[in-house]
Amino acid sequence: MKKNSTAAGVNTSVFLLMAGVGLIVAILPQKIMDISYSIADVGMLASAYALPNILLQLPIGRLADRFGFKFFITAGYLFCTISGLIYFYADSLEAYFFGRFLQGIAEIPIWALAPALLSLRYSSQKGRFMGIYNACLHLGLTSGGFLSIFASEIFDGNKAFLLFSLLSISGGLITFFCVKEPLKETIRKHERPLADDLLKLIFQKTNITVLMGTAVYGAGYGIFITIIPALLIKIHNASPVINGIYFSLFYISISISQLYGGIRADNRNIKSAMISGLLSASIGTGIFLKGGIYFSVSCLTFASLGLGLFSMSSMTFLNKKTPDSLKGSISGAFFLFWGSGYFAGPFIMGKMNAYFSASFSFLLFSIVIFIYSGLASFVIKKEDDF
Repeated sequence: MKKNSTAAGVNTSVFLLMAGVGLIVAILPQKIMDISYSIADVGMLASAYALPNILLQLPIGRLADRFGFKFFITAGYLFCTISGLIYFYADSLEAYFFGRFLQGIAEIPIWALAPALLSLRYSSQKGRFMGIYNACLHLGLTSGGFLSIFASEIFDGNKAFLLFSLLSISGGLITFFCVKEPLKETIRKHERPLADDLLKLIFQKTNITVLMGTAVYGAGYGIFITIIPALLIKIHNASPVINGIYFSLFYISISISQLYGGIRADNRNIKSAMISGLLSASIGTGIFLKGGIYFSVSCLTFASLGLGLFSMSSMTFLNKKTPDSLKGSISGAFFLFWGSGYFAGPFIMGKMNAYFSASFSFLLFSIVIFIYSGLASFVIKKEDDF
């Protein structure tokens, strides 16, 4: 048990935090719609969250490679606590956007550095432990999504955001007291990674191809938690209960597929998992508006399984190709590209919906995913070791 105490601490902390995140992410689109009733403004929630990922992922990853992971992960939980308090007092679009921006800063080390820490401490089973971590993360989001179904009855006004702050600080305390750094001889802190080494790693042909897919995945993730809930409200007149169910199914699907993807990655089936995940996402996003609300939610759940399968497989692919001294940096690169897609995808989709039909916009996005899956299949097929 002692051997796995770090994994237990990391997984418990992220579950608690993400239960709070799942709750507030399901609430935030409605808060914005209540103020402006603008799908484009809802898309800006994702952009505000993603901007820090674009600016800070690589610097934080490089600092963690040099000085260790635990400090940055613990600080992330503290910043999440503060963002929850900002949401609680928010009464304008600008306040919600600022809180989301700060939350974006806070979650950088939680999403990117914790898996890197686990890959170093449990190097012989990194896919399994990274998969379990991401499954716990999304199971927390699932719990929060279920809680959001009853949020209007349980919480008055913005009080749900206080629960988010409480869960955040609890996760930070568990991380501080229970999580241990990777062994020094494993992380080799004395070997300072060079910028040239990182750039060569990122722009190696297969790596940059996978990272481009990570941007597509980030765009899909952002669209799924901002634009699509707003569309379900606007087109299908979805109730808070229906949207809560949608969020829960989204997170459950991501959890299951990431855990499965981590196991497959340890068994060297990474390439096929990535491509099959992309194809599932392409099909689901292309047809979900062709039927009623239950048909839409079913198709989106299928697409969510594909997104989760691609994300875990691609993360493990990059991690296995990276030396220990650059684990944090490559995780930073992964979420830099993810954040770029998360920033641009909802913003572009929100604008497209102002000029084109939602069906056309999502069909186009589906085609983009499909074309990329063909490109990725062609480029990475020569990676015999995977």
